[in-house]
Amino acid sequence: MGREDMRAGDSDRKTVADQLKTALDEGRLDLSEYDDRLQRTYAAKTYADLDGLLTDLPGTVPVQRAQVQPHTPAAAPAPQTASPARQIAQWAGPYGAVIVVCVLIWAITSASAGHLTYFWPVWMLIPLVFGVCGQWFGKGGPHRR
Repeated sequence: MGREDMRAGDSDRKTVADQLKTALDEGRLDLSEYDDRLQRTYAAKTYADLDGLLTDLPGTVPVQRAQVQPHTPAAAPAPQTASPARQIAQWAGPYGAVIVVCVLIWAITSASAGHLTYFWPVWMLIPLVFGVCGQWFGKGGPHRR
């Protein structure tokens, strides 16, 4: 007599129902799927009927059919050091776009005023200049080892 012929008891159905509830709590089942499987659990007559309810849920496969696979971590990629020019371009590019927007705003306000107004976007260049100098001549620059 195999598992497909052996009758399941109430305690076996309760065990499967508890595992389904755990899967619902962990987010591996949605509520409608949980309800469907729970109804099938209490309608199951054999162990084979119960086994089919848990096979696609990770961590709830019956022990008789579980297969443990060793975990091999992926090799960490080697850190790549970018050239100083590339490092500057990574943050100066987006900041340069902010400066362009500020200059456009200044140009529109100057045009609407009918004369050139104070060129306030120049103040936006100060952090950019300090950042470029810091990257170029600081610890990441080409003149340092």
